[in-house]
Amino acid sequence: MIKIESISLEQAYKEAAESLNCSVTELVVEVVQAPSSGFLGLFKKKAVIVATVKTTKEAPKEKVVKKEKIVTPTVLNDTILPESFVSDQEEDLDEDLGSGLDYTADYDDEYDEVDYEDEAIHNDISDIVEEVKHDINQLFKTICFDIEEIDVSAYDETTLLIEFKGEDAALLIGKEGYRYKALSYMLFNWINAKYDLQLRLEIAEFLHNQEEAVAKYLEGVYDIIERDGRAQTKILDGVLVQIALKELRNRYPDKYVVIRSTKEGLKYIIVNDYHV
Repeated sequence: MIKIESISLEQAYKEAAESLNCSVTELVVEVVQAPSSGFLGLFKKKAVIVATVKTTKEAPKEKVVKKEKIVTPTVLNDTILPESFVSDQEEDLDEDLGSGLDYTADYDDEYDEVDYEDEAIHNDISDIVEEVKHDINQLFKTICFDIEEIDVSAYDETTLLIEFKGEDAALLIGKEGYRYKALSYMLFNWINAKYDLQLRLEIAEFLHNQEEAVAKYLEGVYDIIERDGRAQTKILDGVLVQIALKELRNRYPDKYVVIRSTKEGLKYIIVNDYHV
């Protein structure tokens, strides 16, 4: 058994075959790590495999080759997930409000706000602010974009505000906010796991502008709720849907406010009375 690291899985297979003096088809391979180009030039990963030679070389020439089931590892954000992280459970269909949209069961509110009142923050938040500010500026000091020093402050008792400013800061947002969402996901997992804090990420006033747009749109939704007691938003992307969810839950704490998904994976919000 040998361990091979290379720039791609194909190259790793080739090197393993050469080292074991066999063909690629004779290899038994376990993929330890899938290759990744990283994020903004950072966190690049090589392909890592563990390989051995099949023990069927002594079989007769005329043999029946059984097809082996190839298990493809589940990869999320270039990270291989163990089988225990993957669910085969199908989502139940629910009843729509009559708009013609089909959607699956309650959306897993992965980014919903969590009540941290009973959780103790590890350190004084002012100390955490200074530590995060130092670490995040070290992380981004070699970035190719022209940005100012990244500012970190306490937004409230359980939330850090991280602000990116500078001539090229807007480039970190990306088309339709895809870079913003990736960066927010990465920073949240670091800050929440280490400090038990939430994250508010502001890049070139992107979040502020999104909140203003959502607030203006929700004015019409409020009118419908006040008139009919329920409503459904239009399709909203990952950033907007979370902003709208927070605003609607704050305004209607006694109503059922939840994200739904269409069959295509698009998100929207319904507001209704709780079923008795």
